[in-house]
Amino acid sequence: MKFLVTWKVSEDKWLNILDVYSSMSAEERGDVGEGVSLVGRWHDLADKSGVAVMESEDISAVFAYLGRWNPHMETTVRPVLEDEDAAEAGRVIVSAARS
Repeated sequence: MKFLVTWKVSEDKWLNILDVYSSMSAEERGDVGEGVSLVGRWHDLADKSGVAVMESEDISAVFAYLGRWNPHMETTVRPVLEDEDAAEAGRVIVSAARS
């Protein structure tokens, strides 16, 4: 399952977290924990926020990774579907609503 993760860093924590993150190696930044793979991550440095797409069959593993960052920023996690899965789910929803 894929998850859309968003984050926002408060002004008072921004420079510290930016220093920590930018000092990490690519390998360290890519370590999202066992059972989780990082599809992609995008940063809005002007807004002190960003988004990532992670994949895992275990939401607990996603939360375990995010727990490393939660003391430093606000995060949200939402399950998301790719186009074909969303289209199929949409057909089921429409069919049920019309029944």
